[in-house]
Amino acid sequence: MKPVVHIVDDDKSYRTATARLLSAHGLRVETYESGDQFLALLSTCEPGCVLLDLQMPGQSGLQIQRRLCEQAPLLPVVFLTGEGDIKASVEAMKAGAKDFLEKSSTTGALMEAIDRALIQFERQRAG
Repeated sequence: MKPVVHIVDDDKSYRTATARLLSAHGLRVETYESGDQFLALLSTCEPGCVLLDLQMPGQSGLQIQRRLCEQAPLLPVVFLTGEGDIKASVEAMKAGAKDFLEKSSTTGALMEAIDRALIQFERQRAG
C-alpha cells in the first residue's frame, strides 16, 4: 500500500486544492485543519509524510514538528508556508524538516519535495 501524505493546514481552500492536486498525481492524502487535530489522530495515522503549514492558530508548525520528532521520528516533514522567513526555515531544517517551501511554489517543486520525503521514509522503514 502506498504511503499517505498528511496535509496539516488551517486554510481549507488551500488544503482542499493541495489534496486534489496530490490525488491527481496518484498519491494517497489525508487532511487536517490543525496541528492539534493531526496530533490527536497520530496514533491511528498511516505512515508517509507530512505537509505542515508554518503559521496556524493554536500550535505553530514548528511546535507540531517538535512533537512529531518525539512521537513519530520517522515521519518526514515538509513545510509549506505563505509567510515564511529565514529564521523559521533554518529552525525547521535544523529540526529535521526535509524541505521548506512557500505555498506559491510550483507543482514540480512540491512534488519533488514530497518524493524526497517519501523515499527517505521508505528507506528508514526498511531499516
